[in-house]
Amino acid sequence: MVSYSNSKSLRDVLAADYESLARRLTRCLGSPDVAREALHEAFVRADRVSEAVPVRSPVDYLFRMALNLAKDHRKSERRLLNASEIEAIMGLPDERPGPAAEVESRFELEQFERALAELPPRKRDVFISAHLELVPHREIATRFGINVRTVEFDLQHAMEHLSRRLGRKVVRRFGPRALSRSGDRN
Repeated sequence: MVSYSNSKSLRDVLAADYESLARRLTRCLGSPDVAREALHEAFVRADRVSEAVPVRSPVDYLFRMALNLAKDHRKSERRLLNASEIEAIMGLPDERPGPAAEVESRFELEQFERALAELPPRKRDVFISAHLELVPHREIATRFGINVRTVEFDLQHAMEHLSRRLGRKVVRRFGPRALSRSGDRN
């Protein structure tokens, strides 16, 4: 005699009660399409049901399996972006610089490096220490064996040289304002 397996009994019940299961699932899930998809997935998974535990009510077992599959599918869909979310992301402006801006930036950097290389070695090193490495003036003075006032003088000279070579205006963030051409303070 051939044993009546769980997977065979589930497939047989699904074939016999498909329409009533589909209506019942549609009432729970709110969509006949979702209900039918869930039943189809339950049919495919019926072969994986273990034979170790007997299925007492194949109809209820299939209903619960299809309902759980539909709920799992909805959860996975919630993690995906919907059409309006994708459209919102696609509408964000690209704030990265374009090719022209990149070329211009490289050119400016090359000009800066050339102008920096024109400085005397100590003034160049003082400028790099203060503005690129952010070393305090007192520490720079100790490092180069000069006083803090000389560090400030070297920085002022370097800034004036770089601003002339790059065609930029020196903006002072601290200290006295520079004398204008007429000798007055700004």
